[in-house]
Amino acid sequence: MVETPPVRRRLLGAALRRHRESLGYRLDDAARILECDRSKISRIESGQRGIRPRDLRDLLTEYGVGEQEQQTLTAIAHPHRERGWWQPYTEVLPGNWLDYLIIEAAASQIQAYQPQQVPDLLQTREYARAVAAADPVLSAGPQDLILDAMLTRQQLILGERQLELAVVIGEAALHQLVGGTEVMQAQLARLADMSGTCPQITIQVLPFAGGAYAAGGSGPLSILRFGGVPTLSVVHLPGPCGGILLDSLPDVASHARAFNLLGASALTLAATTQLLRDMAAS
Repeated sequence: MVETPPVRRRLLGAALRRHRESLGYRLDDAARILECDRSKISRIESGQRGIRPRDLRDLLTEYGVGEQEQQTLTAIAHPHRERGWWQPYTEVLPGNWLDYLIIEAAASQIQAYQPQQVPDLLQTREYARAVAAADPVLSAGPQDLILDAMLTRQQLILGERQLELAVVIGEAALHQLVGGTEVMQAQLARLADMSGTCPQITIQVLPFAGGAYAAGGSGPLSILRFGGVPTLSVVHLPGPCGGILLDSLPDVASHARAFNLLGASALTLAATTQLLRDMAAS
């Protein structure tokens, strides 16, 4: 059996444990459902091993888990059962980043903060090209394939699935001349257009004039949430080798507080749209 990566195993195991305990089931009770020993259930719930699709379905059905959550957990545990958008690009995407993208494909909401760069889901092709060329990991791979991966992801997340996306962007990102003047003007124009016309996308700018603000020491982050599974969330902290994923409830809660504080310090939606339009027109 091919095991899922550790983060996805931990997410799934924690969800299974919560459902089992909410029913008052013991490990032995879950073991009887799968006709196995209790140590196998313990290893699944702790993320030490994966679980076969049929066993997962049997446990979730016995626990009374609804269809929407079953689909979400199955997509996280066994993403390769259906062809995911990322599969043609597995050789060019860093492992930790790929792990995040697989989990992201099952999410229903994304919250992201970027202090010095336009968030990747909102980048134009030329802006993304300049960012990839400057990244020591991505620049070592075939650039056209990497860009295709990034734009395919955008099409899925913002087009086909239309996930709810809330981003806070540091004003510095709007002044950082990525790719040159023409590239930056096109990027600002795209942000201005998306801010005013895409109802599922919320963009706020954290202005220079705001001075010191709460959670100002936070670096870039993304928080994934999953419809129908309120207890399931993941934090991604970008890094040079794909970043790290945090899945513990305290980690998610602390980063969610930081994001909320950043949003409270940022410009309103209307003021952000006006700023973006003014910068795009200048």
